[in-house]
Amino acid sequence: MAPPKFDPIELTAAQLRAARQLMGWHATDLADKAGVGVATIRRAELCQGRTDMKPETAEKVVRAFEKHGLRFYGADRQGGPGLRLKR
Repeated sequence: MAPPKFDPIELTAAQLRAARQLMGWHATDLADKAGVGVATIRRAELCQGRTDMKPETAEKVVRAFEKHGLRFYGADRQGGPGLRLKR
C-alpha cells in the first residue's frame, strides 16, 4: 500500500533543513532548482513547525526535491513528519 501523497503545505522547517542537508545542497542550489528566491528558502528554514511559504512556493520546493529522489512524509499514527531518499 502506497503512502498518501504529501501535501507541500505541510512542509516543516525541520524537513526543509534536513532535505537540503541530505541532498548536499546550499540554499542557493535549492532556490535555483525550485525557481524561488534564496531569501524565501532561508526565511522558511527559520520557522518553527510549518514553513511560512505560500502554497505555490512550497509546491515548487517539494517538487524540486522529489525530482531528485527525495520523498516527504506527513505526520501519521506511526510518527512525525519525515523524508526518505530513494536512490
